[in-house]
Amino acid sequence: MIDVKIEIMDENFTPKYMTKGSSGADLFSVEDVYIEPFDVALVPTGIKVQIPNGYEFQIRPRSGFSLKNKIIILNSPGTIDSDYRGEIKIIMFNLNKERFFIKKGERIAQIVLSKVEKANFIKGEIDFTKRGNGGFGHTG
Repeated sequence: MIDVKIEIMDENFTPKYMTKGSSGADLFSVEDVYIEPFDVALVPTGIKVQIPNGYEFQIRPRSGFSLKNKIIILNSPGTIDSDYRGEIKIIMFNLNKERFFIKKGERIAQIVLSKVEKANFIKGEIDFTKRGNGGFGHTG
């Protein structure tokens, strides 16, 4: 387990692992938010974090919330870099034909701590493979 400093606007909305085996901690909306049909909203979580160097937080959807409500997280997974110190906000999109209401205190996303390796980019010709540049469904 890695220690991560956190500033919390409201103690009731501290990120929470819901089960012993949870990879992600649930994040909560700290205010009521309406999302218009086929529109996007930035939903505040009321937290700021200090992530250790060599790590990132990834923002991911809560599958049950997405399935039940037809609300998705854009830019998913989103990355919170170790040098970012602002409030974490979630970019949410409404796939419904009606306005969607997110209630203050509702669990809206999850946050996953991940180790990050940096690449050393070396110029040069890359090796050939049988697959080559085949992509986007080329295997059937």
